[in-house]
Amino acid sequence: MATIKDIAKMAGVSIATVSRVLNYDTTLSVSDDTKKRIFEAAEELSYKKKPARKQESGKIAVLQWYSEKEELEDLYYMSIRLGVENRCLQQGLDTAKFFQDNYEALKENEIRGLIAIGKFSSQQVGELVKISENIVFVDTSPDEDRFDSIVIDFEKATSKVLDYFIEKGHKHIGYLGGREGFKDNTSIIEDPRERTFKRYFADKGMLNETFMYHGTFSVDDGYSLMKRAIEEHSDNLPTAFFAGNDSIAVGALRALLEEGISVPDRVNIIGVNDISVSKYVFPALSTVKVYTELMGETAVDTLIERIEGRKTAKKIFIATELVIRNSSF
Repeated sequence: MATIKDIAKMAGVSIATVSRVLNYDTTLSVSDDTKKRIFEAAEELSYKKKPARKQESGKIAVLQWYSEKEELEDLYYMSIRLGVENRCLQQGLDTAKFFQDNYEALKENEIRGLIAIGKFSSQQVGELVKISENIVFVDTSPDEDRFDSIVIDFEKATSKVLDYFIEKGHKHIGYLGGREGFKDNTSIIEDPRERTFKRYFADKGMLNETFMYHGTFSVDDGYSLMKRAIEEHSDNLPTAFFAGNDSIAVGALRALLEEGISVPDRVNIIGVNDISVSKYVFPALSTVKVYTELMGETAVDTLIERIEGRKTAKKIFIATELVIRNSSF
């Protein structure tokens, strides 16, 4: 595992700054550019480097459904993007990076194929097809009969966490989740983690929706949601919480520590994604590891197959793994 010293050296900042950024210290005033360098260094140092091949002709477009600023709030998508870019480098492919807020610039480039990271509405998919027929979607599958996609089974990942909590004897389990909508505001996206959580406990006759909280998939909302849960439930606060992603979990940890609530002695928390930050927060975060690097690599390999002539669409599921650290036992 890369050390904070390694990250500081790569990002060109002090060790103290890295530590405070990785722990989302709200009293630290640094630019988004500095945060980006630190987060990207942390992700890059977690990858196994492979030698690059000779540069090939043509360009691959990488489209992130987030804006560049939003990507700093949810490192899951940054990690996938870096996996794509590193694999393209290994394969000798030139890349052009686009965020949702500079999407129009994508139309001005001639590209061989497109990797779309995130969630896209039917209308947006229609626009992307006008740019290239060679598209791989990562983290969503808008039409599995037509387009290649690389996805995670979040229903299975959620069940892994809840099974673990039940096995450990927890009877009151809370949920901290996010809700998203397509960037063109056409509809709200149903989250499989929330849906699975409700069904899992409804089937057991244990569902208590007052233990469920929703916001965005950000550290700030994780903090505010946990503060609400503490205020509303006090001594009856659930003994375990499943957080829809690691950013929410990190914010929730901060709220619990501020209130003097011991983790994991009083409250257990498990997140999802295993972003690089998860190892450095206190206490180190238990989480479902999503192999984001592999998602990015697989997207590139799949796109190359499509460019080389494969016609039949593929939908590829990447496995997850429950990683227990210090925020649960």
